[in-house]
Amino acid sequence: MKTDYNMMTEQLKAICDGVDYDITNLSNASALIFDSMEDLNWAGFYLVRDGKLLLGPFQGKVACTKIDFGKGVCGTAALKDETQLVKDVHEFPGHIACDSASNSEIVVPMHDANGKVMGVLDIDSPLKGRFDEEDRAGLEGFVKALEEII
Repeated sequence: MKTDYNMMTEQLKAICDGVDYDITNLSNASALIFDSMEDLNWAGFYLVRDGKLLLGPFQGKVACTKIDFGKGVCGTAALKDETQLVKDVHEFPGHIACDSASNSEIVVPMHDANGKVMGVLDIDSPLKGRFDEEDRAGLEGFVKALEEII
């Protein structure tokens, strides 16, 4: 079953309406993703703090707490400021294995009002090749809506 990204984005807007606390909105966003998409084992956010990515709200197993820019899939997405769609994380140079069950990953950069990277949305799956271009487009649209909220 394919994810209805338009519905997921509209649900995000509804649950965040009138809520001014970013952590609350990111928490609900990660739960919404985890509940709306199939075959995931982790969905959440890393936020830029002191020049590194620091673990933010998420759904899934315990995760890495700090990631340097340029390290792993998340750090690469943040450094390059571009979505990373990885069909097989074991073939990604410098992959950081927070959960050995993860086999594919998609990471979408998030921006502040000035267009600067403020964090990343990170989603993992135990299935190789789980994410495709439709997921990229849908999640980039979801993040764009989230950027307007936070």
